[in-house]
Amino acid sequence: MYISVSDRNGGKKDAVPATNDPMVPRGAFRLSPVILWLGVVSMFTDVSSESVSAVLPLYITGFLGLSAIAFGILDGINQGASAIVRIAAGWAADRSGHPKRIALAGYGLSMVARIGFLFAGGFWALAAIVTGDRIGKGIRTAPRDALITVSAQPEYLARHFGVHRMLDNIGAAGGPLLAFFILMLIPNGYGTLFVVSLAFAVIGVAALALLVPNVKTGTAAGPAPGRRPGPVFVFRWSLLREPGLGRLLIASGLLGLLTVGDGFIYLVLQNRDSFAVQWFPLLYVGTNVVFLVLAIPLGKLADRWGKAKVFVAGHVALLLCYLLAAAPLGGFGPTLACLVLLGAFYAATDGVLAALASQLTPPEKLATGIGAAQTVVALSRMAASAGFGVLWFTLGPSTAMVVVGGCLAAAVPAALLILRAGTRQRHTA
Repeated sequence: MYISVSDRNGGKKDAVPATNDPMVPRGAFRLSPVILWLGVVSMFTDVSSESVSAVLPLYITGFLGLSAIAFGILDGINQGASAIVRIAAGWAADRSGHPKRIALAGYGLSMVARIGFLFAGGFWALAAIVTGDRIGKGIRTAPRDALITVSAQPEYLARHFGVHRMLDNIGAAGGPLLAFFILMLIPNGYGTLFVVSLAFAVIGVAALALLVPNVKTGTAAGPAPGRRPGPVFVFRWSLLREPGLGRLLIASGLLGLLTVGDGFIYLVLQNRDSFAVQWFPLLYVGTNVVFLVLAIPLGKLADRWGKAKVFVAGHVALLLCYLLAAAPLGGFGPTLACLVLLGAFYAATDGVLAALASQLTPPEKLATGIGAAQTVVALSRMAASAGFGVLWFTLGPSTAMVVVGGCLAAAVPAALLILRAGTRQRHTA
């Protein structure tokens, strides 16, 4: 049976009430302090992670001298390693009813993995570090989004996700900016950058541990009377049999297979315009600033117009970004337009996907459903990055981008039809 998000009471007795305050007009938007603090935690964590991600393409291909295929594999790990644990972490959060504890473990693992950047200098060491960092991201993401869902007003769910993603992207924009200034002051100062990145990760973990309340989620009553509780770490695919959720997984997986890693897009732009390498981190800043600006407006649009429509429209922006990056148009204007389109893509898809998955999942499976959608996206993007590295090597960057763009042009209408079918299935359930 489909259970609407409007059925939820905001995290039961331990949740921060979102709509029961008599001082707040009924129906007015009110930001939960839980979501605010989670946004702050994500902000510090993203300063840490994005400062490293912004230099990773050049660090791998330029400083270490590895090939585009090696970068494709590492970028694929960066995109998809988190998928290994997302569903399991989400399910563990649902079973325990304490998603903060699971999220804290994920943030902590990423922090520990970041220490490895101070000592690694080869492909395999980097692969191990990136894998550890991304597994930490996989552990924390679904429990964190479940905390957001139960703390938000149901009628403003996508907007609350937009607020969180906005704070998240303040950090995502600040991280590359930090990398830019460090490399400007200290040429090849990657060691200094890695130390500063670790410091921000420690602050993020401390903020989560000390400032975010331990909000309970799911069915507070636990197993039905007379029914013995099952083992904590037994997962069954039947947990995902919810009306519309399967089609969401198919559509998001199809589109994820044609989502090239940002680093490749930036390398195509840098290869076309041949600008100095110290400016490279600013490409991440530009994208994240656009994401920051558009996250809330597109969240509001998704609440009113439809989350599936906005999700698909975001991939149209990505398609235009591919075609513009591959076009023989150098200079500041086309590069800026690419960053705007890429930022719009993230603003229209990142939080909206979590909001869409949460609508299709009952409360007792909330983190599991969100984790399943994010797992499919992460795995498909991992395959996309590895495959694009090979395409780059065999066809060249511009031709490879056109090929992927053509495939995405065909996949967008197919995904829209799949999601519409899922909506009909949900309404008839």
